Amino acid sequence: MARVTDFEDLACWQKARVLVNAVYNVTKKRAFKQDFRLHDQLRSAAVSAMSNIAEGFARFHKKDFIRFLDISQSSSAEVKSLMYVVLDQEYASLNEVTEVQSLAVESRKTTLGLLRYIKRTLDVTTSSVREPTPVYMAIPEEHEGWDLPDEFIYAPSEA
Repeated sequence: MARVTDFEDLACWQKARVLVNAVYNVTKKRAFKQDFRLHDQLRSAAVSAMSNIAEGFARFHKKDFIRFLDISQSSSAEVKSLMYVVLDQEYASLNEVTEVQSLAVESRKTTLGLLRYIKRTLDVTTSSVREPTPVYMAIPEEHEGWDLPDEFIYAPSEA
């Protein structure tokens, strides 16, 4: 178990970042020049997968973090689905589509793993749900990061 103080240290954020780069590479192709809606939707979904992890990490409460992780994982699923449109419209090769879809699945699975872990750490002794009082003036001492198992922490490969 280690304390994670930066969202960049989360394995799911790193995988989502790889997904974003793959989506941007595919959507740079000439075939996307006229299909602005698909181009923008695909990029938006990929960026949402990455950004919601960061935004949730910065929240002060586990339930908020879970909510943003849920949005992130569903955005990864959206990328996978949109890649079928890319394939059907012949905007990219089957290999390119499969690669991006695999990255989307990997990003989603990693994010869901963290979501499930955080969910298991919630205090379930209270039956009522109420909105916590946010503190915006300064970062409170109790939010100096999240204690997470090593499996959720990004460890760069040593070459």
